[in-house]
Amino acid sequence: MPTISPVSEISPSASIAEDVEIGPFCVVGPNVRLGPGCRLHSHVVITGHTTVGANCSFYPHCVIGADPQDKKFHGETTYLEIGDNNQFRESVSIHTGTKQGGRYTRIGHRNLIMGTCHVAHDCQIGNDCILANGIALAGHCVLGNGVNIGGLTGTHHYVTIGDYTYIAGLARIQHDLPPYVRVDHVGRERSINIEGLRRAGFDPADIEALTEAWRKLFVGRKPLAVAMTDFVSGDGLNPHVKKLLDALHRRSTSKYGRYLESQRPPESFWSGAKK
Repeated sequence: MPTISPVSEISPSASIAEDVEIGPFCVVGPNVRLGPGCRLHSHVVITGHTTVGANCSFYPHCVIGADPQDKKFHGETTYLEIGDNNQFRESVSIHTGTKQGGRYTRIGHRNLIMGTCHVAHDCQIGNDCILANGIALAGHCVLGNGVNIGGLTGTHHYVTIGDYTYIAGLARIQHDLPPYVRVDHVGRERSINIEGLRRAGFDPADIEALTEAWRKLFVGRKPLAVAMTDFVSGDGLNPHVKKLLDALHRRSTSKYGRYLESQRPPESFWSGAKK
């Protein structure tokens, strides 16, 4: 049987694996599913239609699966899905999706989300990401795998952040970021994330190809659009370099530099609001 503190409130309709540990003053709602090995330390609220995988830890004052902070939300059934082996530190808040955004917020596997972070409705986070303290992801943001974001960073809604991108603390991210890059506090790409790629086990030849591509794209005198055409016309392009170029192309041809802006519902922001 799960180990549950007598001063916690657990809905009898919740699905809880046999070895889950729930500390004092926690609340688990009726539509919650907690996988094996999960631990709620204390003062944790997990509500909504929330599914949690195996071996996830929730530290005090987390609020997981609450309704989205969106005026277009009127109580529709929406969902939060969390994978395995994630850590959610103190006072993290994660909301379910919205009808307009596809209904799902998703968190992958092996992520570390540090204290006071907020993950808004319809966000999609990959695997092996690290979000340092105080990060705020606005609605509909997409993070790839291996993303590392410094503390107190804020992201605009509908931003896409590519795989293995490293972002400095206190950053303002208002447009899409390509994969494999290091980004400064004002959201500018500064170099390839060489150390991060090494730690992730990338082949040295792939890292060298990305570094050389960076030099041609950003260090030379050619405008970026012209430099990109040199790669498009070449043969035998490294797949990681191609992924970098594709992301840059999507950003350069997208509204406000955010590809997902083109996927927004056609109705205005206030459509459907109650009178």
